[in-house]
Amino acid sequence: MFKKIEIWILYLVVLLGIPLTIVFGMLVRHELLGGKSFGQVAKTALFLAEIPVNLKRLFTNNFDLQVEDRFPLLDGFSGTPNPQESYLLLSKYDGDLKEGIVELVDLTNFKVLHTWNPDIDEFNQLVENTEEFKFLKRDANNKRIILKHPLLLKDGGLVFKNHSPLVKIDNCSNLIYQNTYDQFHHSAEKDVNGDIWVPSNIYPQSLSIEKVGRENKTEGGYHDSAIVKLSPDGEIQFEKSVSQIFIDNGLEYLLFSVGGKGFNPNPIHLNDIQPVDFDGEFWKKGDLFLSLRHQSMVMLYRPSTNKIIWSGTGPFFHQHDVDILNDHQISVFNNNSKDLFISGTRSVVDGNNEVIIYDFKTDQYTSYLSDSLTNNEVKTITQGRSEILPNGDLFVEETNYGRTLFFNSDGSLRWTHVNRSEDGNIYSVGWSRILYLDSDIQIVNKFLNARSKCNN
Repeated sequence: MFKKIEIWILYLVVLLGIPLTIVFGMLVRHELLGGKSFGQVAKTALFLAEIPVNLKRLFTNNFDLQVEDRFPLLDGFSGTPNPQESYLLLSKYDGDLKEGIVELVDLTNFKVLHTWNPDIDEFNQLVENTEEFKFLKRDANNKRIILKHPLLLKDGGLVFKNHSPLVKIDNCSNLIYQNTYDQFHHSAEKDVNGDIWVPSNIYPQSLSIEKVGRENKTEGGYHDSAIVKLSPDGEIQFEKSVSQIFIDNGLEYLLFSVGGKGFNPNPIHLNDIQPVDFDGEFWKKGDLFLSLRHQSMVMLYRPSTNKIIWSGTGPFFHQHDVDILNDHQISVFNNNSKDLFISGTRSVVDGNNEVIIYDFKTDQYTSYLSDSLTNNEVKTITQGRSEILPNGDLFVEETNYGRTLFFNSDGSLRWTHVNRSEDGNIYSVGWSRILYLDSDIQIVNKFLNARSKCNN
């Protein structure tokens, strides 16, 4: 049935295959490093090399959403509820439903009071299949998206996004609006006027084509991270490229100086915008604190003058989630994640995550409840959130491992939540939000009293 192959032919194929494999690897590496010399040939090589991971994306519903089980004895909430009225907007991937949902949890008894479970596939059908959103149905469909950093508004609407349009739904998870101007990602924060600040990626890129080209970021093009202010109705009020802010303030060298490693398509990676709501000695109302992961930098930016007022680097690596504590201190969630020099090794957490406090008066950095995070081995490589409450309690989300923790002000662990499904697996969480301020409580109570009945 099969003809015998001469052994010399087999040897010849092997000998020819070695240089072809080397050339193929060279083309893939060249394209990944941003080289332009080989044009479409290198792009084709990269496309072929990515076929296995793209097939996995196509056929694996919960791609990268099931995570390592580091807590085999924990399931759901464990510990003692909070004594004061407070709530959790728990964003999680539900391993039983195989969908992203948001739960409103009463932290005084750990009871789920309400659940949002929107039909993302239905929403995606309404999005025009432009170059910017051509992979939306593949990468952000109902089975793969987590409803990132949900925000409950005064009118009862819930806002979320995840490298997708900015979406607002009602209590029955019906669509109110979705803004498709850009891909929105990471945090969503309200300012004192009720407007919403959200990071986005501008496409086509706002920087000149000679600097960054016009390729879609999903295919390796430049990530033009931007700060965006939207009204509660989803209308864009302000947009500014962070790369352009760097250029305008004499920091262009941080974008395009990376030695021999070639062009970096994502030098900023904006992951949090924290609006300043009051005047103080070190900032003004309307300023913005920005967390720039790939610069390991926190920046204070003044949109009214387009000026960088302050920037901090040093005791944090690949950080997330900057918060204003008072009139002279901020806190930063330090992933402490470092890229190793060892070839083929991914980023690792050097020890544990930290919550860093910076004091503008003393120009000093300190670590908050560091022993508590160390003893509980909090070590999310990417993502992650923290919030220090006015009484000194600490809320932490260990996103990569599906765990949420709450520490008392003395450092003792009050409760944890692990996002375990009925089949025993652990799934990721999505920047859950603790609600404890009087204004938050009023919004929650108004929502619970006014919500309508939904058709099942």
